[in-house]
Amino acid sequence: MPQVWQSSKKGIVVHLRVTPKASRNGIKGIYIDGNGKASLKVATTAQPEKGKANKAVIAILSKTFKRAKSDFTVIAGETDRNKTVLIDGEDGDVLNWLRPALEGYGNDSN
Repeated sequence: MPQVWQSSKKGIVVHLRVTPKASRNGIKGIYIDGNGKASLKVATTAQPEKGKANKAVIAILSKTFKRAKSDFTVIAGETDRNKTVLIDGEDGDVLNWLRPALEGYGNDSN
């Protein structure tokens, strides 16, 4: 599986490709852009206005990974579909639950 995360001093950084106004909320797989960069595809029914989509993305990640919403922070791309999220915590602890949780998501270039 392509790597959608990287370590940082404050935790793990995850790259997202967000689809707002989708028919259903959820993680939809892996997105590979034209440069080969991998991102986790996240769909939300929320509108991309006034931070609604960002809040919805955090809620989806929180529910999917069974972690507190406060563990997730959008650190880049607040008004873009390509977002970067910081997952707060020790690298090893975060990776212990993140890696297995991501194993079920396939590769998709759309």
